[in-house]
Amino acid sequence: MSVGTPFHPRAAALNRKMQWREWSGYWASSVYADFHDIEYNAIREAAAVIDVSPLYKYRLTGPDALRLTDRVITRDATKLAVGQVYYTPWCDEHGKVIDDGTVHRVGEHEIRWTAADPQFRWLALNAAGLDVTVEDVSESVATLALQGPFSRAVLEAATGESFADLRYFRRRASQIAGVAIDVSRTGYTGDLGYELWIPADAAPDVWDRLFAVGKAYAIRPAGMLALDVVRLEAGLVLLEVDYTSARHAMNPEQNYSPAEIGLGRLVNLEKADFVGRRALAAEAAAGGPARRLVGLQLDWYDIEALFDAQGLPPAVSPTVDRSPVPVFAGGGQVGRATSHGWSPILKQAIALASVPPRFERTGTRLGVEWTVEGRRGRVGATVVELPFLDLERKRA
Repeated sequence: MSVGTPFHPRAAALNRKMQWREWSGYWASSVYADFHDIEYNAIREAAAVIDVSPLYKYRLTGPDALRLTDRVITRDATKLAVGQVYYTPWCDEHGKVIDDGTVHRVGEHEIRWTAADPQFRWLALNAAGLDVTVEDVSESVATLALQGPFSRAVLEAATGESFADLRYFRRRASQIAGVAIDVSRTGYTGDLGYELWIPADAAPDVWDRLFAVGKAYAIRPAGMLALDVVRLEAGLVLLEVDYTSARHAMNPEQNYSPAEIGLGRLVNLEKADFVGRRALAAEAAAGGPARRLVGLQLDWYDIEALFDAQGLPPAVSPTVDRSPVPVFAGGGQVGRATSHGWSPILKQAIALASVPPRFERTGTRLGVEWTVEGRRGRVGATVVELPFLDLERKRA
């Protein structure tokens, strides 16, 4: 049975369409307004808050907290300074990704770990022989993503302090409405933004303060439909959509290494031993994996032609389609598009796709299946660099 997050009393009052979805046992708003384009525009043009409390959150404390982190993640945790945040995958012993998330170094011997799937057992198993305590704080810590070009202005108005010096993927403590919170310069939108880590029992107070000061900046709550569009524009992968967790894979094709989902740059084979290192070293020595993540720009005129053949005006769904569709080269299928949709800011149909290495070069021409009125067709697609949208302000 799903329950509301700590922000639910506020979110439910604003969810006019009463459109909810289940996320890790919680109710999450699909959309608040009549349509998600209003919320998308808030993220890209003003300020928006997104309730991401259903993320799994863990607190690692003790002398070996950093050592456990280094044993699990693919990045070199010994270089993670206090106040810094890593985005990273972690793998099983076969070098296949279990999940990806953020690791925050809160103190000398304290780590905050976030994930899409439960990770307590995996962390506890890998903590064998170490002096570290792993706590599941998923229910006691609420999380609000404050995103958009005015997000810093809203945050500064709410806290009464400047955040101009908080760099990308850094964190620090602060207060809102007398509530002690932690602020990280992170997000899942590809825009300027912050994530606020808040004691669950004080979540409504923080929400109220943000909306009180944010009114001057056209702040809005944003739901999952808008979040899905902006994360696709940012070229960010989604668990169980763009890749399958090694924990859930039912066959070899559903197992993905970091290099297969665009995260190979986050694997450091020179660091101390970590789970999956031997398998990932073997993969690298063999020339890399047999699949690569690419961005595709779909040909609008081909889409238009398929609709015209049915006597219909062209139409592209404004929501992201998470259903996998075949990708073709020549006469045969060579891969699949995992997330595809329309980018309002780029004015293009875009997709994330998994293809063999020989098709990953920018400018490569491919085809993608497109269905109109139950009739399958193909539209041309061009491999483009990821992310589709790379806003300088997200790092400025």
